[in-house]
Amino acid sequence: MSAPSTSCRINVFWHDGMLNHDTGKGVFDTGMNPGFLEVLEKHPENSDRIRNIVSILSKGPISSYISWHSGSPATIHQLLSFHSQEYVDMLIEADKNGGNKEICCGTFLNPGSFNAALLAAGTTLSAMKYILDGYGELAYALVRPPGHHAQPTQADGYCFFNNAGLAVQLALDSGCKKVLVLDIDVHYGNGTAEGFYRSDKVLTVSLHMNHGSWGPSHPQNGTVDELGEGEGFGYNLNVPLPNGSGDEGYGYAMREVVIPAVEKFEPDMMVLVIGQDSSAFDPNGRQCLTMDGYREIGRMVRRLADKHCGSRLLIVQEGGYHVTYSAYCVHATLEGVLDLPHPLLSDPIAYYPEDETFAVKVIEAIKQFQMKNVPMLKDV
Repeated sequence: MSAPSTSCRINVFWHDGMLNHDTGKGVFDTGMNPGFLEVLEKHPENSDRIRNIVSILSKGPISSYISWHSGSPATIHQLLSFHSQEYVDMLIEADKNGGNKEICCGTFLNPGSFNAALLAAGTTLSAMKYILDGYGELAYALVRPPGHHAQPTQADGYCFFNNAGLAVQLALDSGCKKVLVLDIDVHYGNGTAEGFYRSDKVLTVSLHMNHGSWGPSHPQNGTVDELGEGEGFGYNLNVPLPNGSGDEGYGYAMREVVIPAVEKFEPDMMVLVIGQDSSAFDPNGRQCLTMDGYREIGRMVRRLADKHCGSRLLIVQEGGYHVTYSAYCVHATLEGVLDLPHPLLSDPIAYYPEDETFAVKVIEAIKQFQMKNVPMLKDV
């Protein structure tokens, strides 16, 4: 079989230095050892999850569609395009002092963590630059630690630097007029939203579990009424989905809410932020997506990129904490982005009965709210 053409390949940007971020063990993500458990589990954001993604893309049936590229660390100057000097200085100082610091709930800066975070940010920037320079249309930043919760002035939710946000700013600084960020991680992409909350040049759309705020590091609620401010009003669209929305619920949200908004916005660059913690088996989410659901989302996004962006699409890795199934779901997502006619890999475990009735009711209510309150969508 001949190799796929360059227009049917995904350029994966990766650096194994990101594996050096050791998040430790404890009770789930707390780092706590209560003293009475014989076996402590690894923190959910551990290197094993990413090792399996690298492995499935290298050895799985999609491997012939993948081109590998090495990432590099971000510079401090690059970080300051999204983050404040004070925040970056705080992380530098914590690293100089040897790490071993809980920056916020569940987010640990240990020896090796800061350099891994620099690599995650820089690798994502390298992937975006590859697209902007015209070398390819499809790129995937396979990175950790994740980034979409990191706000301009603080860490949050296992995230230090906002990898996707830095890439979006690079696209704007390089001449892109309108950038879409679609985030399908199970948690609200609050950091990315915060970074562009007052901009009409970036449309941030987040499909997430309806989890609300989880404390001082995550003050945003991810509710439908968080629409942006000033010039950015109406350019932050939240789609908080009920638990168990599944493949059908997510597909309905894409068709009824996301695609109409993208058609009105008409971006010239797209960023798809992916997390497999919205899968049916993830310990950190309850949304019940399967490989079929991820594959269809990937296919829908690719077609939007083809229509509006000359096929230019950056994919950025975020969460996904089931060590094996997350890798399968990444494989399926990229199959969809490639718009392949048939699945390359079957689902090894997903049978999950679905009833999308409640999800459809919630999505219809969100749609009506947005049509009433978002100027761009009033004539949809």
